[in-house]
Amino acid sequence: MRDFSFSVFPNENFLDLRIYQYGYEQCEPLHSFGPFVRNHYLFHYIISGRGTLDATGEDGVTTRRYELHAGQGFLICPGLINTYFADETHPWKYVWVEFDGLHASEFLRYAGLTAAQPIYQADSDEQSQEVRDRMLYIADHSDASTLHLIGYLYLFMDALIRTSSTRLSAQGSQIKDFYIQEAVNYIEQNYQRDLTVEEVADACRLNRSYFSKLFKDNMGCPPQEFLIGVRLAKAAEMMCNGNAPISEIAVRCGYSNQFHFSRAFKKRYGEPPQKWRAQNRKHSRT
Repeated sequence: MRDFSFSVFPNENFLDLRIYQYGYEQCEPLHSFGPFVRNHYLFHYIISGRGTLDATGEDGVTTRRYELHAGQGFLICPGLINTYFADETHPWKYVWVEFDGLHASEFLRYAGLTAAQPIYQADSDEQSQEVRDRMLYIADHSDASTLHLIGYLYLFMDALIRTSSTRLSAQGSQIKDFYIQEAVNYIEQNYQRDLTVEEVADACRLNRSYFSKLFKDNMGCPPQEFLIGVRLAKAAEMMCNGNAPISEIAVRCGYSNQFHFSRAFKKRYGEPPQKWRAQNRKHSRT
């Protein structure tokens, strides 16, 4: 296997879970990255060697240092400052995948991985190798179809959840899961109009305050933030697959004000809608 590989995923047309970039690297001693803020989730699995992660907690202020070794992994959450660097005498080699999607935070929560607990540790070496192998497969198959790679991203996520020593127990969660799924379905069916958190809570027959806490605890973000994510993901899909004007897409995705839409889209995707569309229509493939 080579010492370095880097690939960018070419297609935006996946909403629930999608890849942004992936690769692996044998780092030089003390090689560092950061301080940096990511727009999406980024997971590293350490193949060999050692290194250090300085991670900012959910409050955006508190920083905690983690000394890591082969067989472990670490999660970097969007919007938080992180720095990581290789050991001076035994620098790490790692494989990574950057991903996001409407259900990304939910899947990570099932694995017990959050900004407050970003370290992956398997129950056994054999189990951790399954996560490593899923990630290396993605990194080594950049020429595969997008559907093929998305399928392996789901297999990676499944392995991550099943093998994580911090995974959540399924016992007692069925009722909460039912309410969350009801809310997600309602949002995905009604995102086009002026939808409020109160309306979603009412549809689930829950008090707004309790619903908002339940949703954030289970999905990793407030319901309003999830709604914005759905709207912008739908807008990105429309821009990739059709020729409708940006102003029309904004209205169809629940934004009566195109300026508000453009500002939200740039914050999420890093580019204004028109520029993002030109870049992604040019490079997208199936």
